[in-house]
Amino acid sequence: MHRLLLFGCLWLLAAPPVSGIFQWPTGTPAPLRLQYLLEPLHPTVHTQRGATATLPCVLRALPHNYRVKWSKVEPTNYRENIIIITNGLYHKNYGPLSPRVRLRHSHRYDASLTITDVTLEDEGRYRCQLVNGLEDESISLTLHLEGVVFPYQPSNGRYKFNYHEAKRACEQQDSRLATYQQLYKAWTEGLDWCNAGWILDGTVHYPIINSREPCGGRLLLPGVRTYGARDKQKDRFDAFCFTSALQGQVYFIRGHLNFKEAGQACRNHGAAIAKVGQLYSAWKFSQLDRCDGGWLEDGSVRYPITTPRERCGGLPDPGVRSFGFPSKEMRTYGTYCFVGK
Repeated sequence: MHRLLLFGCLWLLAAPPVSGIFQWPTGTPAPLRLQYLLEPLHPTVHTQRGATATLPCVLRALPHNYRVKWSKVEPTNYRENIIIITNGLYHKNYGPLSPRVRLRHSHRYDASLTITDVTLEDEGRYRCQLVNGLEDESISLTLHLEGVVFPYQPSNGRYKFNYHEAKRACEQQDSRLATYQQLYKAWTEGLDWCNAGWILDGTVHYPIINSREPCGGRLLLPGVRTYGARDKQKDRFDAFCFTSALQGQVYFIRGHLNFKEAGQACRNHGAAIAKVGQLYSAWKFSQLDRCDGGWLEDGSVRYPITTPRERCGGLPDPGVRSFGFPSKEMRTYGTYCFVGK
């Protein structure tokens, strides 16, 4: 009996680890716990365009001859661009964010990064790195903008943009190409669109809620369908744009105006004809709700609906409805104007 017990114990010691339980390989040290930096309580900071946002980075102790380096990971090429470096006494800012960033410094252990007048391009992943010889440590945080994703195509029809044209088209409409995370979130909130479009990283996707024949067939499950990475010069698709809160107001002017008269009507009120992204933002954040079709800056005619009703298109879901790109000579519509703060 004693021999059997001894054999069983030796077998347990020699047995491989149970599947699903991770063990560090022999000779490989476990990752070091943070010694000087505190783990952020909330690794994602939520904000809107135009706001001031602070990304927390706090030291628990001050090592000798240390530096703290803030950088941003760019989604298009995954390179890290340095934003600011400090040694606790002095600091230096770098890059295009330089005029809008500072260290919070609420106490001597505080190396948090404050960004003022947040823009659409500021969203993404940031890294706070303590540089201290062999004891370098870092934490990652995400700046998330609340916003809305919308599909966009030009007046001459679908699938006309290469990547660079899609990027420029979004920017011209007060928005930017959406990230995959933004498109995925929009899909979870109900975005259902058959046409494929470029997103910021150069891949092409389309979000489907209701599987149907023209959109890959009824047998494919709902989801964000992907075409993968495409040739940015040669391949042509639509665009998925992202915009956030406005620094201003969108309002409607009633009338029977052609496109030229619509622009003049806005200018007469000290405003500009609204862009597509501005109308989506007003619909999303200001609950703009009108049944009236109005001209926009790109020559399209649209109207925002937050409370669906039969006489306003009859569709069951809220959204920005479109009449497409009618002849600019038509005197059928009013206009949507934008005035900044």
